[in-house]
Amino acid sequence: MEEELKCPVCGSLFREPIILPCSHNVCLPCARTIAVQTPESEQHLPPLLHSRGPAPPAAAAAPGAGPGAAAGSAACLDSESAAGGGGGDHADKLSLHSETDSGYGSYTPSLKSPNGVRVLPLVPAPPGAAAAPRGAGPASSSLTCPQCHRSASLDQRGLRGFQRNRLLEAIVQRYQQGRAAAAAAAKCQLCDRSPPEPAAVLCEQCEVLYCAACQLRCHPARGPFAKHRLVPPPAHPGAPGGGGDGGGGKGAGGGRKLPTCAEHDLENYSMYCVSCRSPVCYQCLEEGKHNKHDVKALGAMWKQHKAQLSQALNGVSDKAKEAKEFLVQLKNLLQQIQENGLDYEACLVAQCDALVDALTRQKAKLLTKVTKEREHKLKVVWDQINHCTLKLRQSTGLMEYCLEVIKENDPSGFLQISDALIKRVQVSQEQWVKGALEPKVSAEFDLTLDSEPLLQSIHQLDFIQMKCRVPPVPLLQLEKCCTRNNSVTLAWRMPPLSHNPVEGYILELDDGDGGQFREVYVGKETLCTIDGLHFNSTYNARVKAFNSSGVGPYSKTVILQTSDVAWFTFDPSSAHRDIVLSNDNQTATCNSYDDRVVLGTAAFSKGVHYWELHVDRYDNHPDPAFGIARINVVKDMMLGKDDKAWAMYVDNNRSWFMHCNSHTNRTEGGVSKGATVGVLLDLNKHNLTFYINGQQQGPPAFENIEGVFMPALSLNRNVQVTLHTGLEVPQSVKQPKLPNN
Repeated sequence: MEEELKCPVCGSLFREPIILPCSHNVCLPCARTIAVQTPESEQHLPPLLHSRGPAPPAAAAAPGAGPGAAAGSAACLDSESAAGGGGGDHADKLSLHSETDSGYGSYTPSLKSPNGVRVLPLVPAPPGAAAAPRGAGPASSSLTCPQCHRSASLDQRGLRGFQRNRLLEAIVQRYQQGRAAAAAAAKCQLCDRSPPEPAAVLCEQCEVLYCAACQLRCHPARGPFAKHRLVPPPAHPGAPGGGGDGGGGKGAGGGRKLPTCAEHDLENYSMYCVSCRSPVCYQCLEEGKHNKHDVKALGAMWKQHKAQLSQALNGVSDKAKEAKEFLVQLKNLLQQIQENGLDYEACLVAQCDALVDALTRQKAKLLTKVTKEREHKLKVVWDQINHCTLKLRQSTGLMEYCLEVIKENDPSGFLQISDALIKRVQVSQEQWVKGALEPKVSAEFDLTLDSEPLLQSIHQLDFIQMKCRVPPVPLLQLEKCCTRNNSVTLAWRMPPLSHNPVEGYILELDDGDGGQFREVYVGKETLCTIDGLHFNSTYNARVKAFNSSGVGPYSKTVILQTSDVAWFTFDPSSAHRDIVLSNDNQTATCNSYDDRVVLGTAAFSKGVHYWELHVDRYDNHPDPAFGIARINVVKDMMLGKDDKAWAMYVDNNRSWFMHCNSHTNRTEGGVSKGATVGVLLDLNKHNLTFYINGQQQGPPAFENIEGVFMPALSLNRNVQVTLHTGLEVPQSVKQPKLPNN
């Protein structure tokens, strides 16, 4: 966890940490050393064009600058009130620069902190620029994050405008106390004194604690001990910050003073602004810049973000457990490789010794090949162990830090960092990509020696590869198999330590009604999504692998159930360009006075389906049309005018059914603002029926329709409609209106 508590600039534990707009943290003294002051007239120039003079000594030693450099920067930043801050909102002054775009590496000599993070030093004013010319604007200050290189302009408050990370500060303090207590408790294990002297170092190889005197006497840094690594004594398990429960922390109701608002010193934080992602007080909501923002109760958001962080931590914890088991597997693999390598060498020597002297030179060549194969496997496994160990240490440190954060009872402090921390934990979980926890090599040596060739073939003696066999049974990953609407997703993998090569996979699916299997995918991927299936149907799926030797056996059969009812939205990719979609593509309107068509994202070929459209706006008595269509329907005219659509168009008084520009069954009763139009597509009976406000509109509109249909709608700028899906099919309907003759 210690890496999480170190400043990226100075490499030491955080001192008075502040939160930058990019969610990273930096020490307040370090922030003063990396701040850059820029004349207002040059704010829109690239940062490296502001000055071409050499960096002063104070800037060149920014990460390790002494009190003088910090004081100079502080004086520069404390003068913001006189400079005026340049005006404008703080959020408008944020600018993002990548490492290449900013030009740091091409002009200004960058510095490196003890953590290896490159830091932009203070940029001096150009020679002769001590006094700004008359008419020049006031100076403004900016701060570049040393981790992501995002630049933030400071307002008139200077660094005081950034929030203090009180939660991180408390954890650092507790960690320091725990480390000091643990160091005091650790005793030398070789001392003759009573009591033993406190331990100064721990040898990772010997696993022995030494005081300074015993280390010089018993463990000198020479000879066989030269390569041993000496580290500080470990933290005591029961001490705060040392892996225990961090006892001694005070909750919000303990001795710790409740935090007050940075804008209103007399007000405590009581709410959380969702738009700005920061705690606010009552006055911020009533009279500040948050008065029109979406705010929620501080306690509720605190609990919600804690729950999200805990949920994300569970995923990382599971991966860490798998990584530990994987490390054990790799270490066992090392031993197996060693043993199998020795076995192969012994077998090879026995075969070669049974041959005449002519085999001697060839034996040496064969031994070399086995040794190279073993060394290659060992190197691959060691590299994988080191890589996995590094990832595990990073994940463990992040987990310990997050657990300390969760123990805090300061809601506002927690919410200051929770969003960024949740994202970090999620990214940490995603780093364990597919195949990361599988060995890259096997312990087996796929080599064999043919010792029966004739004498004249001795000089051609060489290893031959093991005969390739068909692949084993693939394993379906049920936790990744799922259904959505009328689509199914299947995932599979090969068994661990499988030695037979795989060239591809064959995925088979039945017809959803207990029929024969058919191939739906052939390829090298291990994840496949099949769209366009029937709703409310049960499908059986299986997969098998193949290589040059043949096709392997089938996997177990997995059963997948598609949704009973359809959930869909309007499809922006196929809609006419004049169509305007909003509300997560559930609300549609149009920019044109002409009728334009938009389709739904679902396609139906079987079953009974029902959806409704609510009329949100209805001006000047237009004629919107509701119905179904093929994917290639004409989209720049009213629905139903071509042979690819079946629709009901309706005004404020009556409706008509239309297909191929043929108008039939005029029915009294229209729509207005607030009306609801229902569409019932029964592909079992092959007919289409419409409803207005829950009452059937006319007889069944169309019969004997077959094929694949998509929900469709045409409208102009006088109408706005919202789609409602996932509805049960109406069980009982009112008597239909009789059409006018």
